[in-house]
Amino acid sequence: MIDERTVATPAGLRVAVWLGLAAIGGGLGWVVHELPGWLLRIPFVPLRGPLRFAAGLPEPAATVVTVAVGTLLGLALAWLVDKESLTVRITGTDVVLIHPGVHRTVPRAEVAVAYRERDELVLLGSSGRELAREPLLVGGQRLAELFGAAWTAQDPYAASYRRWVPGLPDVPAEAEALLTARQKALADHDTDDARQLRQELARLGFVLRDEKRRQFFRQAP
Repeated sequence: MIDERTVATPAGLRVAVWLGLAAIGGGLGWVVHELPGWLLRIPFVPLRGPLRFAAGLPEPAATVVTVAVGTLLGLALAWLVDKESLTVRITGTDVVLIHPGVHRTVPRAEVAVAYRERDELVLLGSSGRELAREPLLVGGQRLAELFGAAWTAQDPYAASYRRWVPGLPDVPAEAEALLTARQKALADHDTDDARQLRQELARLGFVLRDEKRRQFFRQAP
């Protein structure tokens, strides 16, 4: 790996995400404002009373409010996207992973494998244990240059995963409880809880891969 190098999500891309999603949200707000009037032009459209009420709201307040609400929703979505704007910094001793709200350090000597899985950066130790997994927007080529020989195009343990179902005889009780709780989190779309439970399972030597809210796992020594 290369000393003292940093790869970050380009500032221009982050600005474009914020501005673009805010503009799209504002545009959708304007569409929502105009929609009742458009629908009233269609003969026999149902709910004409509520539509007339919506179309008759005082101007320009109605337009300003709907566009403002749409813009705020666009900014909220931009904030969620920006949380994945990962910065990876490699120093003489550490690999530092930074994005809004997260500052995680992994000893550089422990990182044996680095690869991109969908929209996440994954770091593995020499035994195959998962050291870190963080969302990212950075391209794989830049990360390959950063990590050097540790970088691989895909998970080198891909053939070792098997699907988790309740009651597997070789899964310890503690891991079984965590996998069960995480399956519920996935079904409920609770990404924060699912991520925290993944980290707990990683401490037990379980490495996970999700496919359509199904869990596949392997056990590292």
